[in-house]
Amino acid sequence: MSDTRLKIAVQKSGRLLDGSLELLKECGIRVNNGKDQLKASASNYPVDILYLRNSDIPQYVQDGVADIGILGQNTLVEKQKQIEEVLPLGFSKCRLSIALPKNTPYPGPEWLNGKRIATSYPNSLRQFMAKHQIEAEIHEISGSVEIAPNIGLADAICDLVSSGSTLFKNGLEEKEVILKSEACIVRNPQLSADKQAILDQIVFRIQSVLKARNNKYILMNAPASQTEAIINILPGMKSPTVMPLAASGWNSIHTVIDESQFWEIIDQLKAAGAEGILVIPIEKMIL
Repeated sequence: MSDTRLKIAVQKSGRLLDGSLELLKECGIRVNNGKDQLKASASNYPVDILYLRNSDIPQYVQDGVADIGILGQNTLVEKQKQIEEVLPLGFSKCRLSIALPKNTPYPGPEWLNGKRIATSYPNSLRQFMAKHQIEAEIHEISGSVEIAPNIGLADAICDLVSSGSTLFKNGLEEKEVILKSEACIVRNPQLSADKQAILDQIVFRIQSVLKARNNKYILMNAPASQTEAIINILPGMKSPTVMPLAASGWNSIHTVIDESQFWEIIDQLKAAGAEGILVIPIEKMIL
């Protein structure tokens, strides 16, 4: 590896920071994250971390001050900078939505015609309005968008929604999802070959971590007479491992299954005669 170091911009505080540093740690990249640091270097990998405001990351990556960044897809869409998404990361999931005061009849996007909409995401809102041929007045607010209808500033809001609890507390209901978002890696399109090679290695490690998070390793005992039926149920990576047990007429079956199919498959396995099913988390998954 050359002396070239890849500069990664991350949010300086909040959930995106926590998720970003945890992911890098799982990839074997150790960062000494001192309090109030603006920059930190990995001790075992050619990477420097820049701690920035989330909304500033797209500009820094476009300008080449940072080579890549970890931010929400919503920020990528909103800021409209000349940067490229590399990989979605599966955490900090949320959605940008239209919300109205409770019990407001809402037949569809056409309801927004002639209305006042408060938002911190004017560009994303304009794209939505153009798509649906809506003419509305946009009030751009930097924070506390959810209070706008209660103080008479707007008829509706366009804001990020995660659990929906903030909308509920302010008497609002989510009516329209404009876009779904999660954390992602973005890159400057003009990365040097050396820095692209480092990024490719990091992406490979991240994909291994994410694949492991979404899969479970399972072991079970089964009568030999039911082994074929159980194998037909399993959607494993290739073919499950089957090993005879010391007890005559029994086999041990090992495989990997996707988290999304887990309970459905477990129920089928039990019905087919599987016993002693063990479920083991996977730390890394190299394909």
